[in-house]
Amino acid sequence: MILLSDPRVAAVPSADDGEEFVDLRELPELRLDGRAADPAGAYARLRAGVVDRLLAAQRALPGGLRLLVVEGYRPYQAQLAIFTGYRDELRRRHPDWSPQRLHRETTKFVAPVEVAPHSTGGAVDLTLCTDDGVELDLGTAIDATPEDSADACFTDAPAIGGTARRHRQIMVDALGGAGMVNYPTEWWHWSYGDRYWALITGAPHTRYGPVDLAAARSIPVPAER
Repeated sequence: MILLSDPRVAAVPSADDGEEFVDLRELPELRLDGRAADPAGAYARLRAGVVDRLLAAQRALPGGLRLLVVEGYRPYQAQLAIFTGYRDELRRRHPDWSPQRLHRETTKFVAPVEVAPHSTGGAVDLTLCTDDGVELDLGTAIDATPEDSADACFTDAPAIGGTARRHRQIMVDALGGAGMVNYPTEWWHWSYGDRYWALITGAPHTRYGPVDLAAARSIPVPAER
């Protein structure tokens, strides 16, 4: 299992091809959940190439199922706050951990800001739902921590029910088949074009680098895309 703390992730050369952002609030083909909504609407924005792959993955789902997007782009400061907050929580729970272990365990749940996939617009947190918007059983809630879920949030966790396991495999087949990669400690986290994707797929560099939301532009997407 390669974690985001692995030096090989940070060593991937970072490039950005300038691909524009899509606002999912303008794309009814994908369901968008509001639990991670922010005033600026950052949560609803993704690179166009990621959106294309989500739509392809959705077309590959069994009948009656749809993707439910929870969060896309995440600004630097929000990423930093999540990272430091979880790190500090683990430090309180495990005062005996070395700084190295503390960092490693933190990155099982949240990426260090220097390699954060969400801040590139190339990563998305999502789950499955029915056509009516009813969420399926995936074994844990989105954003369940390894600490509190006893690692049941790991995509291949053995200690989940058969129904949740089948639903996770549906996601793996559809999203992986569309060219996205999963972060193995979070069944809900998938990315394309970022450093983690580049390392896992053998790409020579990223397609997307970190961006400032104020500089990101949305583009309309035709319904047939």
